[in-house]
Amino acid sequence: MNRAFDAIVVGAGQAGPALAHRLTTAGMTVAVIERKLVGGTCVNTGCTPTKALVASAYAAHLARRAADYGLEVDDVRVDMKRVKARVDTIVNNSRTNLEDWLASMPGCTLIRGHARFTGPNSVVVDGQELSAERIFINVGGRPRHPDLPGINDVKTLDTGSLLKLDELPPRLLIIGGSYVGLEFAQIFRRLGSEVTVVEQLPRLVMREDEDISAEIRRILEAEGIKCRVGAECIRLASRGNDIVVGLKCSEGPEEVIGSHVLLAVGRRPNTDDLSLDKARVETDERGYIRVDDQLATNVEGIWALGDCNGRGAFTHTAYNDFEIVAANLIDGEDRRVCERVLAYALFIDPPLGRVGMTEAEARNSGRKILTSRRPMSRVARAVEKGEVQGLMKLVADAETKQILGAAILGTGGDEAIHGLVDVINAAVPYPTLQWAVPIHPTVSELIPTMIGNLKVPV
Repeated sequence: MNRAFDAIVVGAGQAGPALAHRLTTAGMTVAVIERKLVGGTCVNTGCTPTKALVASAYAAHLARRAADYGLEVDDVRVDMKRVKARVDTIVNNSRTNLEDWLASMPGCTLIRGHARFTGPNSVVVDGQELSAERIFINVGGRPRHPDLPGINDVKTLDTGSLLKLDELPPRLLIIGGSYVGLEFAQIFRRLGSEVTVVEQLPRLVMREDEDISAEIRRILEAEGIKCRVGAECIRLASRGNDIVVGLKCSEGPEEVIGSHVLLAVGRRPNTDDLSLDKARVETDERGYIRVDDQLATNVEGIWALGDCNGRGAFTHTAYNDFEIVAANLIDGEDRRVCERVLAYALFIDPPLGRVGMTEAEARNSGRKILTSRRPMSRVARAVEKGEVQGLMKLVADAETKQILGAAILGTGGDEAIHGLVDVINAAVPYPTLQWAVPIHPTVSELIPTMIGNLKVPV
């Protein structure tokens, strides 16, 4: 028997419940289909649990530094079972809140199971066919399993399975020196593990400018995290109870030995088992669903939101996908992905807040640019907190007087960056911001000063 709805949302990740709410509020009947956990990656294995772990790791780190603040704290010990219990409570509460929200929506039906397309307007879930004129694909992604020599001969962890551990890995090896890998590296080092990061590329977080990348490495190495970059030939093997990761690097030993290995080498979309071919929905060579600037697929009446469309890899971009689709479909607007200014953060401590172009990207664009740079050691708030690692930098267009991009690697950087996110989105010329009067003492108060110091880069 076919169950007909006005709309079907496949996946209850970041965009799904919010979209269901807008659709049901507009009077539509909506089926939300979730094969695993409501909340998707962010709530269950991403932002929520990792930031809860970051908080525990920061508390342990600060307790060990108590003497720097004139305090005496003896014998800092980490109870990993209690740390995990705290994380699990936060995750479960977040997921339950979402489930309760969906249940409270008139016209919304949450269906548990694996959806597969049977046509452009229909899916089947556990033998039951559902149909709708509008279908929204919001299936997210999962950790990528790289094809490395020996990878099938050893037990490896991904971000999901690592979060299930209630005992600290004595020696954690992390394959992948980018955003996810580095967050976990600092978390587990601060909780008490020995940690080594192995990265194939010449430096950590290659997406960032070289000075930002180098400072991130200094911050991590100062805490005892070993970083092996330029690892051109990574291979894995067992040696007794240990795992050996073989390397070919320009410096250091040719292998590292650990008790656990985390794979943090990117993600892949959850699109390979949806029978998209039955609906003639096109994907690219990596499996991402092809969408236009309004997130519509090549098939009328089908949209793709979130990580599965390749147009963003963050919770906030997935949510913005929902905002774009809802505004266009329900409010009659003309919102487009190309209007989005990308901002993101690396949640090590101190965090990196980023928006817009890097300096390298701005230089390569052919624009006449201006740059400004300031070490956090010259920021009063950082000095007062005793957290002076990092730097701030701005990149601007010399002719249009628009800020092109910014990076704040330092205490509060993930929050302070939003003043620049707003300015870039509003297309406000930077001289306007230069005459703002920010609060002292804050990290943001240095932004007008940095604008006043914009110069032609050497």
